[in-house]
Amino acid sequence: MRKLITEFIGTFFLVLTVGMAVTSGKGDFAPVAIGAVLMCMIFAGAHISGAHYNPAVTLAVFLRGKISLSEAVPYAIVQIIAAIAASYIVIFLQGDKIPASATSITNTTNGLLAEFLGTFALAYVVLNTATAKGTTGNMFYGLAIGFTVLAMAHAFGSISGGAFNPAVAVGMSVMHLASWNDIWIYLFGCFGGAALAAIVFRLNNPEDY
Repeated sequence: MRKLITEFIGTFFLVLTVGMAVTSGKGDFAPVAIGAVLMCMIFAGAHISGAHYNPAVTLAVFLRGKISLSEAVPYAIVQIIAAIAASYIVIFLQGDKIPASATSITNTTNGLLAEFLGTFALAYVVLNTATAKGTTGNMFYGLAIGFTVLAMAHAFGSISGGAFNPAVAVGMSVMHLASWNDIWIYLFGCFGGAALAAIVFRLNNPEDY
């Protein structure tokens, strides 16, 4: 239970920060806040749950062999619930700044590629800094993961919205920051990028197996 509580808290504050930063008009500074809160929540919760806060990261860690399917499924469910809860808090606090309707991604191919690449980079960094034998006990993993999200958000945010996380995508859709019509882009892009990252990790780190 403590693992699920940790996953809920971390995902909740990640999505809350996404919603508050974007609806407050922080512009280019929004990715800084998002990357920073993710870094802090990872340092706070990694020793308990592994600090995934992202169903795609959970998939990558499962495919890497660090958690079981019976652990991964509850993780993903709690992450989605936390994202929805955070979204409604943002709507309550920022009701007058929530868009009446969401704008769809203009180019679905570009959006899919952006989410795929951004999530691949994120999962690749997570696996190599937080789960590899060669980096066991390091103190930089939270910073590396947070800065990866920051960098990818700046790189791809204008194309897809820069979710790189199915839970964040659900939260964005609830807050009308993304269109429900585009949810498939986030699901396929994020889970596909995470799966490829796990495959690459296994190829590059045979000593871990």
